Amino acid sequence: MPKDNIVYNEDCIAGMARLEPESVDLAFADPPFNIGFEYDVYDDDRRDEEYMDWCQKWITEVIRLLKPSGTFWLAIGDEYAAELKILMQRQLHLACRSWVIWYYTFGVNCTNKFSRSHAHLFHMVKNPEDFTFNVDQIRVPSARQLVYGDRRANPKGRLPDDTWILRPQDLPDGFQADDDTWYFPRVAGTFKERAGFHGCQMPEQLLGRIIRACSHEGETVLDPFAGSGTTLAVAKKLKRRYTGFELSDQYVVKIQERLEAIRSGDALNGAPEPTVSAPSTVDGTRLGKRKSRKPAISRQKKLPGIS
Repeated sequence: MPKDNIVYNEDCIAGMARLEPESVDLAFADPPFNIGFEYDVYDDDRRDEEYMDWCQKWITEVIRLLKPSGTFWLAIGDEYAAELKILMQRQLHLACRSWVIWYYTFGVNCTNKFSRSHAHLFHMVKNPEDFTFNVDQIRVPSARQLVYGDRRANPKGRLPDDTWILRPQDLPDGFQADDDTWYFPRVAGTFKERAGFHGCQMPEQLLGRIIRACSHEGETVLDPFAGSGTTLAVAKKLKRRYTGFELSDQYVVKIQERLEAIRSGDALNGAPEPTVSAPSTVDGTRLGKRKSRKPAISRQKKLPGIS
């Protein structure tokens, strides 16, 4: 069994190889995207063949550690999404339950192509006939509840769709109730939720949906690329055991500080349902105050793996 609630400061392939097989209930991985992002100890600019070979090795170890009913979520960018889906399904024999698109604004501003504003989230399982999916833990308000006031609406809400969008309150007609929509903000640099030591960070509410849906309290959650520690922090808050791996000794120190500052059962950071909790920004106003007319300038050139 993996040691409970620990972050290993080492390469995940070597570290996972020492753990007992079929000992993990849920794994979430947000690996480097191989787009040249500057990490302190990892080379994010490899040849395609080298990167795919590396991915196959660490994903194989994740699969070995998953219980027969275990679930694996992979976050990845456009560059290798198709190749990795084929690898996982055809060579490593996982079953794909959902191909989720996480949509956000304030993404990568491009000049000669459509601006990138999404990442891919693959929901994979070992056994398509036996896996955890806690429906009532992840329901969201339906259009019948929010828009139409329909008495026939299920008071528990509905299941989320498979596209998650940042600011639905600014697009009231852009995504209808039967569209593929998940609602979560990217953790921008000005957010209180931002840990501050890692270039990119996944929203706690997004990880909360995944962990609630695909595991139970007391079960083990694995993150091979702990990064800013969000997966582990959310696992602790939701009363799961956790095991993480991280190459950077500096990141490990910060992750441990983050974990020590929270308690099991603490509320997750961020809005659980932006369509309900986020204020309107129509006509440049927010909470009754006029925003500055000075145009915002994005300083971010690209988005690496967000963990």
